[in-house]
Amino acid sequence: MADYVTVFQYENKVGLILQAAAGPVFSLGQKLEAVCPEAYMNGYNWEALLRYYLEKNNPDILIGMDTDPEADMYEAHWSLSPESEARAKRFEAIIRSLVEQEEELCRIVREEGSAIEWD
Repeated sequence: MADYVTVFQYENKVGLILQAAAGPVFSLGQKLEAVCPEAYMNGYNWEALLRYYLEKNNPDILIGMDTDPEADMYEAHWSLSPESEARAKRFEAIIRSLVEQEEELCRIVREEGSAIEWD
């Protein structure tokens, strides 16, 4: 099985892809939707949740970040630079931590879900 989150470079960008349909991410998405029915965790709602999380906890990662969510994945990308590569790698570590220790995302969605701009 392919990894659920990857950092990559292409042309003059560094990017990160989260596969919303991958095993642990899909399972977590089902739990989040059970907590908050609006949180149907497609790529668009992963964007909403991760942006909300970053704005509150790691706003520097959002500097220069553009996103391109789709139904089954979420992509973030920055112009290629050492700072952007560091942001992408930190974001990857944050996503892995949130997926692997899912209690924090479940708590956020349960307690703050009404403040998130779901798709």
